Amino acid sequence: MSAPLGPVMVDVEGLELTDADFELLRHPLVGGLIFFARNYRDRRQLQDLVAAIRAVRPEILLAVDQEGGRVQRFRQEFTRLPSMQALAAVASEEQLQDVGWLLAAELLAVGVDFSFAPVLDADDRQSRVIGDRSFCADPKRLEVFVRPFMRGMREAGMATTGKHFPGHGHVLEDSHVELPVDKRSLDQVMESDALPFVDCIAASELDAVMPAHIRFVNIDSQPVGFSRYWLQDILRGRLGFGGVIFSDDLSMEGAGAAGGYGERIRAALEAGCDMGVVCNNRSGALEALAALQGYIPQAESCERLKAMRGRPSITSWAELEKSARWRRTCDWLTSIMH
Repeated sequence: MSAPLGPVMVDVEGLELTDADFELLRHPLVGGLIFFARNYRDRRQLQDLVAAIRAVRPEILLAVDQEGGRVQRFRQEFTRLPSMQALAAVASEEQLQDVGWLLAAELLAVGVDFSFAPVLDADDRQSRVIGDRSFCADPKRLEVFVRPFMRGMREAGMATTGKHFPGHGHVLEDSHVELPVDKRSLDQVMESDALPFVDCIAASELDAVMPAHIRFVNIDSQPVGFSRYWLQDILRGRLGFGGVIFSDDLSMEGAGAAGGYGERIRAALEAGCDMGVVCNNRSGALEALAALQGYIPQAESCERLKAMRGRPSITSWAELEKSARWRRTCDWLTSIMH
C-alpha cells in the first residue's frame, strides 16, 4: 500500500536538492512539489532532479505551471507554446486538442505529473494577472476552446486543473500583490465568470480546481480559497464537483487575509482544499507544516489526490520524438509563433 499523500505542496531551491530540501521532502505532510524556472536548465538536469525527488518520496505529486505564453516554466528543449488567447484565435478544435496533448505529453515524458492548467478565467480586459492567459473574453464561449484542449491533456495521461474558480477575469487587482474585491452577486458571478467551470464540471472533464484569492464581499466574508460556502456549498454541493481542490499559492498577498502561514494552511484545509500550495517562501512552508502537527490526512482527500498522478501513454522523450502527432504539432506551433 502506498503512503498517504500529505496536504501540503512545497518547492525546492534550485537545480539540485540541498540538504534543506531533503529534510523538507521527508516531512510526512508534504504531498506535492511545484517546479519553477529556477529549477530548470535542460531536460537531462530536470530528469535527474525528478529522480532525486522520487528517491526520497516516490509517491509525491510533481507539478508545474506550464500554461504557454508568459507562463511557461520549462522553455529550452521544450516546445514553445503561445498564449492561450493567441492559440484560440487561430486553432481548430483538432489543433487545440493536439496542443493540449503536446503540453501534457512533454511534461509526462520527463516525469512531471501535471501542469496547473488550463486557465478557465474569461479575460474581459480588467485583470492585471490574467490577460492573454485566458482563451477568450466571453465566458459563454470559453468552453468551445478549453474542452478540446483538456481532452488532449487527458489523452496524454494528464489530469486537468481549472483555475481560478469562480473566475479572476473581472477584477483588476493582481492577487499576487493584493486581495481583489468583487461586489457582484452570486447570480451575476454564476451566470458569467463561473460558466466555464460549470460547463466543464458538468461534462466531467475537470479533475482538479484551484480557487481564486478573491473576496466576493456580497456573497461571503472569506476569500474563495478560505470559504466553506464557496468550496463546499457551491463547488461541491451545487456544482457536484468531486475532484481535487488545490489552494492557490498561500504565499500570495491575496492569501494574507487569513493571517500567518499556519492560519492560512489551516483555513484552506478547513474550507475544503485537499492540498495547500506554499511556495517561494521556505520559512512560510515550514511554519505551515508546524501548524499541522498531528494532522491526519483525510482518506477521501488522499484518494482524490492519487488521481492526479501522471498516466503517460508515452514514457520517454525519445519515444515522443518518434510520434507523428508530436512532430506535426511542433511544426504547426513553430509556424504560428513566427
